[in-house]
Amino acid sequence: MEIAIIGAGVIGLATAWRAAARGAVVTLVDPEPGSGASAVAAGMLTPVSEVAYGEERLLALGLASRDRYGAFVAELEEETGLGTGYRADGILEVAFDADDLRYLDEVRRLQERWGIPTEALTGRECRKLEPMLAPGVRGGLLASEDGSVDPRRLAPALLAAAEKRGVRMVRRRATGVIVERDVAVGVRLEGGGEVRAERVLLAAGAWSGGLEGVPEEVLPPVRPVKGQVIRLRTAVPFLRRSTRGLVKGSSIYLVPRADGEIVVGATQEEMGFDTRVTAGGLWELLRDARELLPGITELEFAEVSAGLRPGSPDNAPLMGPTALPGLVVGTGHYRNGILLTPVSADILTEVLLDGTVPEVGRPFVPERPKDGTA
Repeated sequence: MEIAIIGAGVIGLATAWRAAARGAVVTLVDPEPGSGASAVAAGMLTPVSEVAYGEERLLALGLASRDRYGAFVAELEEETGLGTGYRADGILEVAFDADDLRYLDEVRRLQERWGIPTEALTGRECRKLEPMLAPGVRGGLLASEDGSVDPRRLAPALLAAAEKRGVRMVRRRATGVIVERDVAVGVRLEGGGEVRAERVLLAAGAWSGGLEGVPEEVLPPVRPVKGQVIRLRTAVPFLRRSTRGLVKGSSIYLVPRADGEIVVGATQEEMGFDTRVTAGGLWELLRDARELLPGITELEFAEVSAGLRPGSPDNAPLMGPTALPGLVVGTGHYRNGILLTPVSADILTEVLLDGTVPEVGRPFVPERPKDGTA
């Protein structure tokens, strides 16, 4: 089986690695493999913390992927000798004021209804886990089975694993899908040239909806959702585990790395393909981070960046065969691309090589009811 994959973010890279391991001849088309949303993401693995009303199926997919992560990164690290920064030490959610705490209590009741284990904590118990938290923090939840991974280490490891399995890298931009006799048969490249294949996987993130050659009704309905992120550094221990906070209704997260980096994010902005970093976005992040962790203003400022998440109409991924024979899509992962990488790679590999959609992926096929039931 010859497969061409448009897009070398973590979803495209992981699928290329898995498909090549099963004997497929795989070509990845991307001018900058491992860049894009993957390079900006914080890497929280938080299906429990992200749970929302009406998203039971998305929660099930997230749990399935989180539970595969340990074995997934162990295999990846053994094959490449590269680390991924994977941690499974839990996620702490904290509430800044009484209204925030009431909302977290609603989340806890929803989690209990779905049989998800979380531990309710008082403000004092939260500060015992994270001593740098502000004295006024009212309480929180501990999702002990959630964790994190470093996307800036995960993506290079996936790239190395794919290349080790013989995946061919074409570092050029794809301009369209080649369609002959109503079948997708390859990828057209910028500046001329093409890649022929029996199957084409469209995994170009927020750019997946704009390729030439694909009928309009087949193009995935994805949109870019901008996220701005701050990276700080500290030489002394500051935060032990990933922490999500509600500050007067606004959500913020802080993700520590073993090397002293702390990722603070992220805004959610419907600004099209605008990737400019703005003073307003950074001010909001630092303002809310300081409310939760007053000492954060003493940390070294290292970097700011902005990326584009691929959002779908129901905020759930689009994965599976399309109405155009030969074309498979794997996009629309929105805030959950890093979390859903292992399960997405398994789903898409089965679709590409076997022509079947595994049960865990059936609610997320592109042709599904537009009623938000995912």
